Amino acid sequence: MSEYFDPNQNHYYFIKKDSIPLVFIHGVGLDYQMWNKQVNGLNEFSILTYDILGHGKTPYNKKNLNLENFSNQLLDILDYLKIEKINLIGFSLGSLIALDFSSRYQEKVEKLILIGTTYKRSDQERSLVLDRYNQAKLNKPISKQALKRWFSDKYLEDNPKTYDLFMKILNKKPEDHINFLKAYELFANHYDDYEAIKKIDRKTLVMTGSDDVGSTPEMSKELVKDLVNSTYVEIKNGKHLCSIECADDVNMKIRNFINN
Repeated sequence: MSEYFDPNQNHYYFIKKDSIPLVFIHGVGLDYQMWNKQVNGLNEFSILTYDILGHGKTPYNKKNLNLENFSNQLLDILDYLKIEKINLIGFSLGSLIALDFSSRYQEKVEKLILIGTTYKRSDQERSLVLDRYNQAKLNKPISKQALKRWFSDKYLEDNPKTYDLFMKILNKKPEDHINFLKAYELFANHYDDYEAIKKIDRKTLVMTGSDDVGSTPEMSKELVKDLVNSTYVEIKNGKHLCSIECADDVNMKIRNFINN
């Protein structure tokens, strides 16, 4: 897989095969590396992964950040690569970006896969996310808490390299922390655009881990009610990053959905 920058300094990786590309959008505070198990496990497909604005090696220098900025970033990358049609896969904040992109540029999306998506958060659920955002704003350490929510204890014990990689990604330099906070604030304060979501008619797979406490199975089931052409699947024993801990199961479900 080769690493590139487009003219807007968007950092991306692209493997070209004879297929509609799978385009993966990572979550807040992460980077393209969260999709390594999909890149390796779904290598029969064209695959595009990239660092969203202000994450990884993609810079962001403006004061404000919204979902439209993220959607237009993806559009810029696709236009640069002359990609007309994609299968779009988002995780967490990446799912919110994928929904926004699909509502704006539906003609570009063949199929849509949403993993660990928040939807119709209760006041209590929103408050918990805002509390974590405020901790991050005060530079309080949140990385270990995050990993315990995202992975099972056993998985972290058995996979120290994964633990080390995510601690490295999550522990930001000061200049990266500023952009992380912009994206985290957007995520924490997000309110769903129900009307836009109900207009998305692409065939959609909504997936979440059975043990995901932040993007719960109940949220995904509510989302399926509002997406007119969608199916729900649950990853047994999966937490928030089921795409890594339960990669074989997730990859099988992605493959089956894309091929059928």
